[in-house]
Amino acid sequence: MQPEAATRLRGDTATALRILRTTAADTAVAALRTFGRTADLGVTAVRGTVADILARRFPWREMLYQAWYLITVTAIPAILMAVPFGVVVSVQVGNLIHQLGADSLVGAAGGLGVIQQGAPIATGLLLGGAGASAIASDLGARTVREEIDALRVMGIDPVHRLVIPRVVAMVLVAPLLNILVIFAGILAGYVVAVGAQHVTPGSYWATFGAFTVLNDVWISLAKAVLFGFLVVIVACQRGLEARGGPRGVADGVNAAVVLSVAAIIVLNLALTQVVTMFLPMRVA
Repeated sequence: MQPEAATRLRGDTATALRILRTTAADTAVAALRTFGRTADLGVTAVRGTVADILARRFPWREMLYQAWYLITVTAIPAILMAVPFGVVVSVQVGNLIHQLGADSLVGAAGGLGVIQQGAPIATGLLLGGAGASAIASDLGARTVREEIDALRVMGIDPVHRLVIPRVVAMVLVAPLLNILVIFAGILAGYVVAVGAQHVTPGSYWATFGAFTVLNDVWISLAKAVLFGFLVVIVACQRGLEARGGPRGVADGVNAAVVLSVAAIIVLNLALTQVVTMFLPMRVA
């Protein structure tokens, strides 16, 4: 290789590395700023909810409308997701327990799996898919049509008018949807265990009641509420910051769904570790 070519190659490599480092740094800074804006929106929404309720100016009508809409778009998919999940847990766990000769523990293992892990994750994914996309598209369309700017010009805070009702609606719907998933998942697991794995109904419910306590249900509901709050804040933030017309709205919806699902997985991992520290026997 000629000296000039080698020098040019080294220069191009150094330039590419410098551009790569600059791009990575800019991306990290932008991600941190987005996280900060999202956290600030969450804190503002919580404070605004408490202030509006105490001041008796909370938009109950809008909140109930948003809650009913979330129920209509997630109830049937929740059942359709919970049934196969309960079946898979019952079959996989049942086969393993059958090899150990402890068929009566299928109810306990399946119940804990559905209540503590399956139901909250299914609830979060449904809200992140159907709920987040609907909220992000609605707010994004309002943003690109300059309706949000018009509200600000008229002295109306978009957070109080649009974000807070959706946050409260999502937080209220999340535990209800979680209970629906628990019921459908456990019922599906029971049918498979009794019908296909020949587990007696009495032993199934006896072990289920012996190992599954009320704290497990509370943990599941708390997870669902946290996941719902996370989903709605991310969706609102992406919708309010949509730019660039219909393409920007589509990008905001896509980002809201992807970020919501990723955040749910990470948060569930952290919550599971915390619960394991305080309730190791129940989780195990």
